[in-house]
Amino acid sequence: MRVSASILDCDFLKLGQELADVARAGADTIHLDVMDGHFVPNLSYGTPVAAAVRRAVGIPVHTHLMVREPEKMIAWFLPYSDMLVFHVEAAGHTDSCFKMIRDAGKLAGICLNPDTPVTMLEPYVGECDEVLVMSVFPGRGGQQFMPASLERIRSLRALLSGHGSRALVSVDGGVNTENCRDIAGAGADIVVAGSAIFRSRDYAATIRALRCG
Repeated sequence: MRVSASILDCDFLKLGQELADVARAGADTIHLDVMDGHFVPNLSYGTPVAAAVRRAVGIPVHTHLMVREPEKMIAWFLPYSDMLVFHVEAAGHTDSCFKMIRDAGKLAGICLNPDTPVTMLEPYVGECDEVLVMSVFPGRGGQQFMPASLERIRSLRALLSGHGSRALVSVDGGVNTENCRDIAGAGADIVVAGSAIFRSRDYAATIRALRCG
């Protein structure tokens, strides 16, 4: 199991140190949650923070665009991201989003909310490198994992396998050291964790525990 550290719950007064610490602790990637206050009821950060993160770490940076009409923002974050993930519910032109990301030589991911049918992704399974399953409704950190997400992960894994897709499955929302084994068992390849890591006393121990799958 790979672990992606979402900085939404880190101490932004010590951003550089937090990034160095979590990378040293073994995180595989840094996860940036970009919120626009429209698609989700919250605002997070923009390109200055993304640029700072990119300068601070050598591990991959994955940017999750929780924004309406992501095709209007993809170009802003491409220089600072190894992968960009956008929501199938929010894109006005899904094919254009994939093309913009691919043309820049970056990995492309697509995300779906807890109430979006997994089958909605079927037209795009050949386009994506990763599918991000939201196990909470996006917009804020620290929420509880929705148990029904386990069956959605299984359904997604079956969908991808049925189409011969090698896309990875990642899970974001309420992930912790107690439920990570169930998440792995359902078929996930990557867990995204924010509060579980940054509110712990030992980042390295927590990341090791999150790899339990």
